[in-house]
Order: sequence, then C-alpha cells, then structure tokens
Amino acid sequence: MLDFEALTKAVGELDEEEVLKQLEAFVAASPSEEEAQKAVTACQNGMAIVGDLFEKGEYFVGDLIFAGELLTNAINTLKPVIGGKKAATIGKIVLGTVAGDLHDIGKNIFKSMAEAAGFEVYDLGIDQPPENFVEKVKEVKPEIVGMSGVLTLALESMKQTVDALKEAGVRDEVKVIIGGNPVTKEACEQIGADAFTTNAAEGVKICQSWVQ
Repeated sequence: MLDFEALTKAVGELDEEEVLKQLEAFVAASPSEEEAQKAVTACQNGMAIVGDLFEKGEYFVGDLIFAGELLTNAINTLKPVIGGKKAATIGKIVLGTVAGDLHDIGKNIFKSMAEAAGFEVYDLGIDQPPENFVEKVKEVKPEIVGMSGVLTLALESMKQTVDALKEAGVRDEVKVIIGGNPVTKEACEQIGADAFTTNAAEGVKICQSWVQ
C-alpha cells in the first residue's frame, strides 16, 4: 500500500523519479477511488511544502515551474484510478495578465500552484482588457479574480478592471487578488483589490483562506 507521507515528502523534495515510481506501483495495485483521492491529496500537500520552501528562499522560480510539471505528471499517472471524477475543487479563480502587459511566468506559476491546491482556474491569458474579465466572471461565477502584471502601467489596467467589475455589478461577488513586481499595499488600496502578493505561494494561501 502507498505510504502517503512518503509520497508527500517526495513531492516536496521534487524527486520526480521517486514520485512516479510510487504512483505507478500504487496504480498497478488497483486501489479504490477513495485511496486514489488520498494520493492526490498527498501530492497537493507536497506542493504546499514546495510553496513554503520557496517562501523561505530555499526554492526558486525554476523549482516552482518544475513542481507544477511534476504535479501534472503525478495526476496523469493517477487518472486511470481517479475515475471520471476530478479531485474536489475548493473554488474557482478567473485569472489573467491585464491589458498592456505580456508577462505570464508569474501568472503561470500561480495557476499551477492554485490548481495543485484544488482550485479550478480559468486562465484568460495575457494582455486582457477589463471586459474579458467581466465576461468570464459572469459566465463561471468564481469566488476569486486574480490579476497579474509586471509593468508599472499594469496598475492602471488593474484599476480599470476592478472599476469594470463594479460597473457590471459583480465586484461584491468576488475577492480580487493582484500580483506582480509593481504591486504594493498602496497600489492595492488605490486599485480597490482585496489583497496583493509578489509571491505565488503566498497568493495561493490567501485564496485558500478566502474559500475556507
């Protein structure tokens, strides 16, 4: 039987070979769907360790990107025994890089870590005008809107997006988190967001606290 703690540890240590070896043996033993969900949770717990180590400065951006890929491979390995059901989602996030900004590394890291934590993420992509955020919020009714930007001009786009959400009457239905190099506490207040972060792992923790 799979040692879930050992699996969590292997994910946390980014030991891909060990993770896949454990999961392949686990799948070969025809586990129940309930056991398979426990394996998914163990992998997600390993991602939380990765996030903590990143916050402490022991892991770097490349490690986060690798961790996201590792998690995708792990879930794909488990797919035959997870059944048709996806792992229970804890909430929905509409995510995008705002108009005028073409950076997506930070957004993509946040996306893979949020998905690992159990969120369903609707990624709009880069250079997204306010109306695209509004349209998607109306369509999927998320709990959270995440906006990313690296350029200083992104702050104005973020404010315009929050204003557009207000005009559309959906601002009060969502929490807004902004992320990227130029965001500060002051910018967050001016934009009208609920929280800001320059760290993907911390951003996911904030989102988790909102849906608990």
